[in-house]
Amino acid sequence: MRPTADNQEIDATVQSILARVKSEGDRAIREMSLKFDGAHLDDLKVTENELEDSLRSVTPELKRALSIAKENIEKFHSTQLAVEKAIETQPGVMCRRKNIPVERVGLYVPGGSAPLFSTVLMLAVPAKIAGCKRIIMCTPPDKRGKINPLILYSAMITGVTEIYKTGGAQAVAAMAYGTKTIPRVDKIFGPGNRFVTRAKEIVQTQGIAIDMPAGPSEVLVIADKNADPEFIAADLLAQAEHGPDSQVLLVTDHRPLLKNVSGEIMKQIRNLQRKAIALKALNNCLLVLLADLDKCIDFSNQYAPEHLIINTSEAVALAEKVINAGSVFIGEYSCESSGDYASGPNHTLPTNGYARSFSGLSTDNFVKKITFQEISSTGIKNIGPVVEIMAEAESLYGHKNAVTVRLKRLKNE
Repeated sequence: MRPTADNQEIDATVQSILARVKSEGDRAIREMSLKFDGAHLDDLKVTENELEDSLRSVTPELKRALSIAKENIEKFHSTQLAVEKAIETQPGVMCRRKNIPVERVGLYVPGGSAPLFSTVLMLAVPAKIAGCKRIIMCTPPDKRGKINPLILYSAMITGVTEIYKTGGAQAVAAMAYGTKTIPRVDKIFGPGNRFVTRAKEIVQTQGIAIDMPAGPSEVLVIADKNADPEFIAADLLAQAEHGPDSQVLLVTDHRPLLKNVSGEIMKQIRNLQRKAIALKALNNCLLVLLADLDKCIDFSNQYAPEHLIINTSEAVALAEKVINAGSVFIGEYSCESSGDYASGPNHTLPTNGYARSFSGLSTDNFVKKITFQEISSTGIKNIGPVVEIMAEAESLYGHKNAVTVRLKRLKNE
């Protein structure tokens, strides 16, 4: 159902990039920047002067919009760091769990034809809330070796500590292994194309944590006879313009809607700046007619979309039946674009069916939850015999003995 790529070719390319960066470091990064981005780089790290220039390049109107979006994202993500209570599981046995921030996090922000400065907000804000000490960011430069000012400004207002000019699988490699200039991180975050996603998956097998497999974007719209074809077409095109490998789907129980939406797509796409990209993505478009809305939601749950828009009369009730989706948009005015930028929830979401088992990015992704146990003499008397019996049943007598010696000591006191 989803578009596929030659995974063998992608794997070969990504493995080669990872190996080169691991062995050659900065030199490999510079050569790949020239090859893939057409940029000759003297310095990989963004300078203070470049950051100051970005301040002057962003209009007051856009600064205000970014401020509102940042505030909404902070509000939503700040509620996610709940402090859990300690619990006494048995007299004398105290257990608790504590949030500890990941110390060094690496944020990957796509650039290219559409520099996604909104992704900076979505990644850096929860990292800052979590308390990560070192927040580094990698993003591809343009042909002049410059980073989009909006990306730099967004990084400044969200607390990113270091910014480096590199993109693609080579950026993932740099953050995974470290180079002379770019530090190794403990966990890598951020969406990207198939090469970036595959690079993240590979370094994860080598002991580098990642947020999730977040590849090419996708949206599924469930609509009924009362849905506005203009709204649906706009939502589908908004996702299609992300990239040629994006996928957009309309699922409905109303046959006339398919034709009406198709007509609206052709009408609206004429005025789309990224028309060529959207047209390629529409090759992966699916318009699906099913018997009723329950069948539509079943289809969606099997597909497990990154974004799900429910544009029906009883959207709230239908949304309660969702079990697999990255993020759900309820009602005709809940366009997916609002979630991409400013409503509050994170737009870094599982794609390619991973919504069956992964959640969207949250503050939780930036912390480790460490458990603590404190067992008193009373506690070991209570729980010790249980442990002895269980350990002996597993033939782990050393485990049993660690309890036995303590119980003997207490008995002799």
